[in-house]
Amino acid sequence: MPLILPVKGVSPVFGKNCFLAPNATIVGDVHTGDDCSIWFNAVVRGDVNSISIGNKVNIQDGAVIHCTYQKTKTVIGNNVSIGHNAIVHGCTVHDNVLIGMGAIVMDNAEIGSYAIIAAGAVVPEGVKVEPGMIYAGVPARKIKEVPEELKKGEINRIANNYLMYSSWFNGDGERTVE
Repeated sequence: MPLILPVKGVSPVFGKNCFLAPNATIVGDVHTGDDCSIWFNAVVRGDVNSISIGNKVNIQDGAVIHCTYQKTKTVIGNNVSIGHNAIVHGCTVHDNVLIGMGAIVMDNAEIGSYAIIAAGAVVPEGVKVEPGMIYAGVPARKIKEVPEELKKGEINRIANNYLMYSSWFNGDGERTVE
């Protein structure tokens, strides 16, 4: 069973049809929407501030979602994929975003809709990632516009695949990937 703990009397709240891996850790002031998945060894720590997660968000293996005490909360929109071992900390991630494996997004950063943060990128504190752009590197810099086929293809494909993968564990049968 996942480790789900209250902190100072506040417990995580989950939407409908969410998959929580048996060794995921979710604590404190965490709210998820529907159709979310929190995968193996992922940690979502709403102990020092709140974490709000929209619908159809997947937080992949080893990812860490956290905030800063009395300063920054974390807000994640709808249809967001957070790659393996990524760190999302005290920032805002808008709808339809892909955060690559091992990427780090720091406090007060803002990731615009349909943006892609490349694997291994570090988005420094306070950086505003423009909607529809790919950012890569350390520190992350704008590389180019997200091509239309990646907006529909990669961002939606990954989010939809994670709905399908989670169904394998929930026992409700495979879902059709659009």
